Amino acid sequence: MDYTTAAAPGAYVQLIGADDRRFFVRLMPGQSFHTHHGFIKHDQIVGTPYGGTVFTHNGHPYIVLQPSLFDLIMRVKRNTAIVYPKEIGYILLKINAVNGARIVEAGTGSGALSLALATSIAPEGRLYTYEERVEMQNLARKNLENAGVAGNVTMKLRNIVEGFDETGVDAVFLDVREPQDFLGQARAALKGGGFFGSIVPTTNQVSNLLTGLQAGGWMHIEVEEILMRSYKLVPERLRPEDRMIGHTGFLVFARKVDPSPPPPPRPPAPVEQAAPVEPVDDEMPGEEPVPFSEETDAGTDA
Repeated sequence: MDYTTAAAPGAYVQLIGADDRRFFVRLMPGQSFHTHHGFIKHDQIVGTPYGGTVFTHNGHPYIVLQPSLFDLIMRVKRNTAIVYPKEIGYILLKINAVNGARIVEAGTGSGALSLALATSIAPEGRLYTYEERVEMQNLARKNLENAGVAGNVTMKLRNIVEGFDETGVDAVFLDVREPQDFLGQARAALKGGGFFGSIVPTTNQVSNLLTGLQAGGWMHIEVEEILMRSYKLVPERLRPEDRMIGHTGFLVFARKVDPSPPPPPRPPAPVEQAAPVEPVDDEMPGEEPVPFSEETDAGTDA
């Protein structure tokens, strides 16, 4: 059986009924999934090609799909607001979350962004995520385990005012209330040229963070906001939905660079030599000098 194209034992699958109701199930041998349309044995689902159909004991069809990363993020159990997929996708690109990257995250929360980061940097990368609330860390750990991505995540319980244990990492992302207070800790963890990112909900938080970034040691500073609008699925009358996902946060990005050293002192300007002075001739040009004689003086006296 090729389990890359079919549901495998232990896989996390999505079941979609004829009424478009959606369920997520971890397939465990010998267990059953119960719905308002009857039950389906997990063993019946195992081996079903993705995109295929299984039936409840009383004949109701359910399509079997492999959940997308979007599905997994939107299904995490949460106690607080999460970073939404419309921001997550852009964050992954901006901080270069690729296979093999080492990334520090502060503010694990429910683990939605952690899930996406861990997936993107797998299998060789490593995510170090910090959280100071034990109940949130436990919830995030469960969400990561359910998604099957906990293997390349190191979870740490403490306030980041103490700094990060890691150095030379590729990126640092702060999802905390006052990110400008932790720029020093982020710089200490990042490698030269490393990626910095943060998300905050209000403009005054953005202003405070910008002030800290512009004080020096950062370049390519950017502030962005992402809005998303869906369209009604009627080809003859295509138009936007009446509601949209508007503001959910401001994104701030930068790159770590060495602080600019003071410019070298300018060499003193060379002293210009004065041009030689030509002797001044009082005689008018073209005049012949008149020789002095006594006769001339006598004639003048007469």
